[in-house]
Amino acid sequence: MTTLVFGHKAPDTDSTGSPLIWEWFLNHTGMDAKAALLGTPNTEAKFVAERWGFALPDIIVDVDADQPCVIVDTNNPAELPAGINAADVIAIIDHHKLAGGLETKNPINITIRPLACTATIMHQMMGEHAGHMPDGIKGLMLSCILSDTLAFRSPTTTPVDQDLAEALAKDLNIDIAKYADEMFAAKSDVSAFSEAELLRMDSKEYAVDGKKFRVSVLETTSPKAVLDRKDALVTAMPDVAKEDGVDQVLLFVVDILREEATMLVPNDLTKTVAEASFDTKVEGDTVVLPGVMSRKKQIIPNLKLS
Repeated sequence: MTTLVFGHKAPDTDSTGSPLIWEWFLNHTGMDAKAALLGTPNTEAKFVAERWGFALPDIIVDVDADQPCVIVDTNNPAELPAGINAADVIAIIDHHKLAGGLETKNPINITIRPLACTATIMHQMMGEHAGHMPDGIKGLMLSCILSDTLAFRSPTTTPVDQDLAEALAKDLNIDIAKYADEMFAAKSDVSAFSEAELLRMDSKEYAVDGKKFRVSVLETTSPKAVLDRKDALVTAMPDVAKEDGVDQVLLFVVDILREEATMLVPNDLTKTVAEASFDTKVEGDTVVLPGVMSRKKQIIPNLKLS
């Protein structure tokens, strides 16, 4: 049976590119594998796939019982299909904290390493097979690293990630700064998306002190294009929260160039979260958080209500 490889819901570049990378590797080493997506990828991920000559993987809603699968770029059941614990998970490759809650039918290979990008871990796991990667796979790997590190601006960046990205760029004759600008320009074009789509586009669910939050991050080189829609985003938040079964949506607009985040603060709950979590004083309906760029390292670990 074909092994499915997929990442988290609301797929970004790493959760789109890494399944394609691992599909190549598993097929290269003799396993029948196919990449899949758990939702519509963001505009940057679409740009990257097209740039390197890949069709986007099929979107799946759930997995059948006993379906062999490899989970990448997450280990959180809230970000995975409802039937994941009935599937036959054979491996997890991730760079996030251990969430807990997944059940497997057999002992499996789990690789979770403190690196900025799943694709970097995959390169390490490939060993000598990495030397056989075609240019398209190298391009996906480079793109995933640049996306997850925000071209090395993110505090999640490690020397391992940067060294690999620079080596891949050299192999491909790619100017990292110019290519990253193209990626971020694609990511910043959100004009075609509704407010609800923006709130879900790059988001993860987390529980904090008894409250459930959808923590949404929009990384952009044009924050004004998002913040100009602030009132409409705030209006959409309650419906998105209700539909998704969470208490509140927390939205952080990350300015890639200024290296800061603007958090929307539409009500008392979000104000409490902002002030308790980031040691700041909120005066209006937004608050600027200097230096905050990473949900994984700077937002999620700090969230609290008191």
